[in-house]
Amino acid sequence: MAKTADFKPTERELTILGILWDNGPCTVRQVNEIMSKNANIGYTTTLKLMQIMTEKGLLVRDDSQFKHVYKPGVTQEKAQKVLVGDLLDKAFAGSAEKLVMRALSAKKVSSEELEKIKKMIEEIEGI
Repeated sequence: MAKTADFKPTERELTILGILWDNGPCTVRQVNEIMSKNANIGYTTTLKLMQIMTEKGLLVRDDSQFKHVYKPGVTQEKAQKVLVGDLLDKAFAGSAEKLVMRALSAKKVSSEELEKIKKMIEEIEGI
């Protein structure tokens, strides 16, 4: 697992993690094919990124088969928590209120999302 202090993935690393979170364990070729749909990225670039991510602990490589298969070394929830915490500190001076208010004003929020948010607040308050 990636150490929280070391967890500073780049945009491309987050893209690779997203592919693995959505699709499950994949080879470099599979990840590269998915990435290539949205960006011109070569196989060797994807391979190097995934090797670096493995060294960082962001990915885990299974060497037991002929083709190396990679899976996330960090859960999506943990990644989101660390990234939001970093954003909270850097952009909102640690104010969760400012972060939530900005998030709610940035895009239209569905009634279903608002209902979930209300329930979460009630759970936190112990209501």
